[in-house]
Amino acid sequence: MNAVETKRDRGLAGLPKCPTGIPGLDEVTGGGLPRGRPTLVCGGPGCGKTVLAVEFLVRGATRYDEPGVLMAFEETAEELAANVRSLGFDLGDLVARKKLAVDYVYVEKSEIDETGEYDLDGLFVRLGHAIDTLGAKRVVLDTLEVLFSGLENAAVLRAELRRLFRWLKAKGVTVVVTGERGDGTLTRHGLEEYVSDCVISLDHRIDQQVSTRRLRVVKYRGSAHDTNEFPFLIHDTGLSVVPITSAGMDHPASTERVPTGVPALDGMLGGKGYMRGTSVLISGTAGTGKTSLAGYFAAAACDRGERCLYFSFEEAQGQLVRNLRSIGLDLQRGIDAGLLRVHSTRPTRYGLEMHLATMYKLVTDFDPRVVVIDPISNFITAGTTSEAGAMLVRLVDFLKARGVTGLFSNLTHAGSPIETDVGISSIIDTWLLLRETEAGGARGGVLSVLKSRGMAHSREVRPFRLTDHGVELGGATTKEGGS
Repeated sequence: MNAVETKRDRGLAGLPKCPTGIPGLDEVTGGGLPRGRPTLVCGGPGCGKTVLAVEFLVRGATRYDEPGVLMAFEETAEELAANVRSLGFDLGDLVARKKLAVDYVYVEKSEIDETGEYDLDGLFVRLGHAIDTLGAKRVVLDTLEVLFSGLENAAVLRAELRRLFRWLKAKGVTVVVTGERGDGTLTRHGLEEYVSDCVISLDHRIDQQVSTRRLRVVKYRGSAHDTNEFPFLIHDTGLSVVPITSAGMDHPASTERVPTGVPALDGMLGGKGYMRGTSVLISGTAGTGKTSLAGYFAAAACDRGERCLYFSFEEAQGQLVRNLRSIGLDLQRGIDAGLLRVHSTRPTRYGLEMHLATMYKLVTDFDPRVVVIDPISNFITAGTTSEAGAMLVRLVDFLKARGVTGLFSNLTHAGSPIETDVGISSIIDTWLLLRETEAGGARGGVLSVLKSRGMAHSREVRPFRLTDHGVELGGATTKEGGS
C-alpha cells in the first residue's frame, strides 16, 4: 500500500467523502471532497477554477448518479456550455436529462438600488428550488465574489454569506465555491473565512515563457491529505492531476524477463534480457546508437503483442520511423497495429512539471507495458539539472509502481562518458554504455553493461556496429567491472 492509499483510507474512515471523478484529485484529497460541506477552489484568472468546478458536477451526474446545480454569476448558461464543450462536456444534454440545472444570476451594481435592508433571500429561493426539483447532491457557485462588486454593504453581505453556507450545510449538498486570488490572500474578499472545511488553491505560473499549472490542498478539516503542490493538465477530456511529488519505494518486484530485441545483447544480460518493470539507461555520445537500441526494444514489445509508448524529444514520428528503417527496423508495423504510440515534442514546449503531467496522463490512458524516453538529457533545457533529475526520479517511480519497463536514453559528453547530466544513474537498474572508438582510420563503437541489478551479466566490452540489416555485436575485446 502506498502513501496516498494510506491517507485515503484514513480520510474515508474519519470523514465521508464525495469523489470528484477527476483523475488524480481524489488521490490527492484522500478520496474526494468533504461530503455535505463546502469546498473553496481559489486562484488567479485562467488557472482552471471553473473547469474543475464544472467537471465536478459533470462527473457526479454521469458517474455517480448525483444530480447537480451550477449557479453562475459571471457567465451565462450558453457561454458556460460553449466554453466547456471542447472538453467533451455537454451541459445541454445533462440539463435535458434532468441531471443538471444551470442558473445565471446577473449582478450589476449600476442596476441595483440598495435601499433599506437587503438580503439574499432571492438567491436562497432560486437555489433551493433547483436543488429540490432535481434532488441535487452537488452545487457549484461560480464565482460568489461577484456579489461584492454588485453590493456595497459588505458587512450585511458577509452576514448573508455565513447564513448561505449554514443553509447549504443543512441541505446536505456538497458545494464547490470558486474565488479569485487576492493580493497576499487566498481570495479577494475573504471567502475562506466562510468555507473552512476544505480549501484548494490553483496556480498558473509562467517561468521563462513556459507555463505550468499546479494544485495544492491548503486545508482539509477532519481528513489527512497531501500538502505538496501537484502539476495538473487541462486537456480535451477535462482536468487531470499528477498525484506524485516525491520518490516512492513501494514497487512490485517481478522476476520475469523481457527481450531487448537484440539477441546478442540478451546474451550479455544472462541470456534473457531486461527485468520486467525495471529502469534501463542507455548512455553514450552522439551517433553511437542509443535510439537504435531503444527502437529495437520498442519493436520487440510490439512483436510480443505488448503496447509501447515512445516519447521522442528529438525526432518526429515520421523521421524516427524512416531513420530506423535504414537499419532494418520497421516501427510502422507496430504503429499500424495500435501497439506503438509515438509522442513527439520539444522539451522547451512545456515546463518540467507539465512534461511530467503529460507523460503521466498518456501512460495512464494508453496503459503500456514498455515506455521509452529518448533522450532524457534534453530535459535540462526545460529546467535546471537538479529539477530535471527530480522530475525523472518521480517518473521512474511512477513507471515502476505500474510494473512498466522504462528505457531511457541519455546523451553524454566525450569527456565524461559514464556520467549522466541529470544524475539519475543511482536509481537505474540496468545501465548500458555505448562509446565511440577510432582505429586504423575508421570509427567504430563498443558496448558494455555497467550494471544490471538482480541478474548475472557480462563484463565484456564488445564491438558494436549498426548495419542495414540491424545491430551487430562482435566478440569481447577487454574486460570491465560490473555490479
